[in-house]
Amino acid sequence: MLKKESKIYIAGHNGLVGSSVHNLLLKYGYKNILYKRKKELDLRDEKKVDIFFKKNKPKYLIMCAAKVGGILNNKTYPLEFLLENFLIEKNLLIAAKKYNIKRTVFLGSSCIYPRKSKIPIKESYLMTGKLEKTNESYALSKIMGIKLSEIIYEKYKKDIICLMPTNLYGKDDNFEVASSHVIPGLISKFLNAKKKKLDVVEVWGSGRPIREFLHVKDLADAIFTVLKADKKKINKIFKGKLPVINIGSGESMTIKKLTSLIKKVTNYKGKVFFNKNYPDGTMNKNLDSTIIKKFKWKAKIKLTTGLCEIVNSMSHY
Repeated sequence: MLKKESKIYIAGHNGLVGSSVHNLLLKYGYKNILYKRKKELDLRDEKKVDIFFKKNKPKYLIMCAAKVGGILNNKTYPLEFLLENFLIEKNLLIAAKKYNIKRTVFLGSSCIYPRKSKIPIKESYLMTGKLEKTNESYALSKIMGIKLSEIIYEKYKKDIICLMPTNLYGKDDNFEVASSHVIPGLISKFLNAKKKKLDVVEVWGSGRPIREFLHVKDLADAIFTVLKADKKKINKIFKGKLPVINIGSGESMTIKKLTSLIKKVTNYKGKVFFNKNYPDGTMNKNLDSTIIKKFKWKAKIKLTTGLCEIVNSMSHY
């Protein structure tokens, strides 16, 4: 179905996921890739998005664009996380329906699942309980995107696949401590402490939560896998229902153990203080990734390897 000359639009091509998908497609010889910088195309603007699709006529859509951030950012800007993300999702999905996109890949997040889900978390657990309060707005925006995808998939018979990745990391991540996710935030803290010869690094929370981590290159590979997957196989697995697929690495650890690992990789010799005045978030978000394995995909990059790659690339510290 997917051909080398197929016109593929990556929404959010400059972000952590989008840039990795872009690089992978180029590596495999897909050169007809469409993308626009944020200042060229505001995805929150329905009219501008519609004009873009009408003019450029993409055949495939990969939805990587999103407003993202760590616990503190989610807690500080709930309105922006809810509205901006849903506007982006709604505008892209409506355009996909209107302009008959052959296949759309919608990217969600493991935070869509209830905070007290059974572990490992199956896709069927969606909307079976209360969300984690610290990222509720972002989670709700993604759930609305999934529900809109479901309506378009079932009522209008448009081809959409929704992927729910676990906690992502990679060298093109956001390393600003105040707004970043846990891995880039910790790396920045340790490298900065090393540079300034600080005796102690403060880590937010108790260190007890367990997290599963996935290198963004592995997610890009999963996106490519489902982008070219056979439609008959998808229908057979999902029996006509919207495909919602977890993407996990199977490699997880406590934040405390992760902190020790990053301390070792960055060669920081000082002490670590866990500040319990900061929220922990959900205690465990490990995913059941059985379904994606049916497409012959599995994560390849080990966490230690991925962390070393990032630290080695950060020569500015």
